[in-house]
Amino acid sequence: MSGQPDTDQLSFAEVTPVDGTARASALAALGAGDTFTRPPDAVDLGKLGTAAAWVAGCQGYYPPRALTRPRVVVFAADHGVAERGVSARPAGSTGAVVAEVEDGSSPLAVTADAVGAGLRVIGVGLAEGASDYLVRRSSGVIDVADALTDDEVRAGVRAGMAVADVEVDSGADLLIAANLGVGSTTAASTLVAALTGSEPVAVVGRGSGIDDAGWMRKTIAVRDALRRARPHLAEPLALLRTAGGADLAALAGFLAQAAVRRTPVLLAGLTVSAAAMVAEELAPGARQWWLAVTSTEEPAHRLALEHLDLEPLLDLGVNGDAELAAVAAVPVIATATRVLAATA
Repeated sequence: MSGQPDTDQLSFAEVTPVDGTARASALAALGAGDTFTRPPDAVDLGKLGTAAAWVAGCQGYYPPRALTRPRVVVFAADHGVAERGVSARPAGSTGAVVAEVEDGSSPLAVTADAVGAGLRVIGVGLAEGASDYLVRRSSGVIDVADALTDDEVRAGVRAGMAVADVEVDSGADLLIAANLGVGSTTAASTLVAALTGSEPVAVVGRGSGIDDAGWMRKTIAVRDALRRARPHLAEPLALLRTAGGADLAALAGFLAQAAVRRTPVLLAGLTVSAAAMVAEELAPGARQWWLAVTSTEEPAHRLALEHLDLEPLLDLGVNGDAELAAVAAVPVIATATRVLAATA
């Protein structure tokens, strides 16, 4: 495997930029820029053209090759802060959601099957159940305690890195990062608030569909967790330890290592985007290898995308199941890539 990290120090190999020549060639063929320089036979694909050019840059080829092996990787964990009543689901119930994905009955599983994407669920912090990558049983209650220990943070990041390596070595040419975690948006909102200098009321949304009382409980939890997180702004691993969780640590490792391995990743949803912010701190330049698929009504999600300077490809109005939107976008991106290749 290439791009192997130094696991003792938990450092990442340098991220190689996407191929600017291939991307520029694609954009030129699409007529990007002013109307005076646009080729008469340019195909106007709008944002889809931008996505196809991104694929060309990631592949380092123009015209780009067809996408043949998309893979959805879901990192699942319970969060102790769910005990505060910050979610519409009961604390420790992520395993039930995972079971629906694994038996193929969940919307995410159905969508992955419909678009021909492989699907894998990695339990890194479930309250119950076995997993080869288990970091711990649920996370700490982050408003009063650390989410993880130092060793658990490193184990979580390494788990994500290992999964990225396995997927890339197995031939994945497009990865879709996803999350399942009751209470995860509370931790994610705390990370976003810390890294953007925002106040709790500016980042807390409705998450799984909480009512006003739940929103107040969630805001208080984020406020208290943020107090504990702010001293660690310059230390990504310490930030994950204090206010993250096993899924966020694994996602950060997965996203950073995918970039090191020169493999494009689709992002959707608050928790994945919050982990991406930390991944960019761990492996500067990794964000070039990610494409934000859709925005949501979560204020912290919008702040995370602005922080990463990523403009969403679509606006599908999907909130609680944002990862579903990323999977549904796979054939759209694949089609745009084929159109670009055919007109090259």
